[in-house]
Amino acid sequence: MIDGVLLTPLKRVYHPSGDILHAMKASSPGFHGFGEAYFSLIKKDFIKGWKRHNRLTLNLIVPVGSIRFVICDDRYKENNTPEFLDVIIDKDNYVRLTIPPGVWVCFKGLEETNLLMNIIAEEHDMAESDNIPLEAINFSF
Repeated sequence: MIDGVLLTPLKRVYHPSGDILHAMKASSPGFHGFGEAYFSLIKKDFIKGWKRHNRLTLNLIVPVGSIRFVICDDRYKENNTPEFLDVIIDKDNYVRLTIPPGVWVCFKGLEETNLLMNIIAEEHDMAESDNIPLEAINFSF
């Protein structure tokens, strides 16, 4: 596991008229306050990333669809070799992925409709993050 990254199992409560999907509580691991929650759609086979936040801790939840996340940690690069974590979040692996600042992330939609929710401790600031092209990190989808 990458230092500071958490995979927290979430409750999915069955209900005949539609399930209830838990996301986060103030007492949850990875909760650092509330500034903003937003949703992002990602189309099947599209990849978004690489992105690195410099201050923000991300709390990513996938209530609809299936998304493959790849996290690249080059903070401590021994022998210039980054550490990777590759995880799929969907209805069968309903977890919250917490990513600390300083770690690169990209993600790929695996189904026709994929919805990602992110909960962060402050309002989004475009200047707070860095983006690089997919080819900049040696990882093959």
